[in-house]
Amino acid sequence: MSSLKPLDSMQNDKIIDVAVGVIERTDGNILFGQRPEGKPWSGWWELPGGKLEPGESSTEALTRELKEELGISVTESRPWVTRVHHYPTTTVRLAFHRVTAWHGEPQGLENQALCWLSPAQALQTDHLLPATYPPLKWLSFPDLYAFTSASKGFSVEQLKSLEGSNDSNGSYTLRSLKPSTTDQIQTFLRKLEHALSHGIKLVQWREPGWSNHDPLHHQTFEAALNKCRAAQARLMVNSIHPQAWWQQADGVHLRQINAVALQARPNLSDQHWVGVSAHNLAELNHAQKIDADFVTLSPVLPTDSHAGAPHLGWHAFDALRMQAGVPVYALGGLSPSDLVIARRFGGHGVAGIGQFLV
Repeated sequence: MSSLKPLDSMQNDKIIDVAVGVIERTDGNILFGQRPEGKPWSGWWELPGGKLEPGESSTEALTRELKEELGISVTESRPWVTRVHHYPTTTVRLAFHRVTAWHGEPQGLENQALCWLSPAQALQTDHLLPATYPPLKWLSFPDLYAFTSASKGFSVEQLKSLEGSNDSNGSYTLRSLKPSTTDQIQTFLRKLEHALSHGIKLVQWREPGWSNHDPLHHQTFEAALNKCRAAQARLMVNSIHPQAWWQQADGVHLRQINAVALQARPNLSDQHWVGVSAHNLAELNHAQKIDADFVTLSPVLPTDSHAGAPHLGWHAFDALRMQAGVPVYALGGLSPSDLVIARRFGGHGVAGIGQFLV
């Protein structure tokens, strides 16, 4: 596992590397400090941290800074997101770390006021440093991301026959379908409900083999959306499906072929999220350009669906996620049990199909 170090390049003359701690209590509140008099942006609230010294990693710098600023000794932290932010007179590269355990009670050792706030409270605070807003949104992203496969068990004959079996008003009743189709849909919905009841809070509707013109498809999508709503979970829609569905649900997850066709963020409300599928640095850079909220990066490990295909491995995943600028979900050959190792290498969480909705 690596952590950010200053770059020995021309960029290093223009970019200041900073380690930032998102210090989280068990109640979900985050520690903020108010910049004291005599410093730029005095009176503004920020997340604790400071500049990297020559030869330091971001992990080492953060440990040192939190000891100097707050008097605490970090015992548990993990790398998270590295993001460049441009202020009027300087540019900083912020290596955010999530700090979840420490020794000592935080104190303002550099004359800074301190306060604990929930992310929602912090977003309502006056004079919050601009670079602090993105991580407050990222904290709302669940760490497990499940993709649907409602039509996976359908035969070709079933998929072909579905479009012709709707009633006069253009909709289906499950009783009008073959028992095997009815059973498969109900089984999927039961699996989804079970996963939601066991902590899945982010789901992607992804059914590439099922016609978008099939009324049953939209009915099943709406049934899944209702179950997600009831569980206070979010449902994203893969961009292979109609844009009206993106609006109806909680946002869109863009396939790479759709992401590269965009020069700006899709026209959705501020409440909708935008995810992007990425596999390399160029695709990660484009995701930043169109203001994606998060990305999936794949394949991390070998997969059954692409046997023999190259995969990233965890160290390459780590190197790429440090340049993503947004939270990264590890995808490919993974299950929920891989969350610990994904976090160790800077992943926000893990994503997948087979092991996530069971």
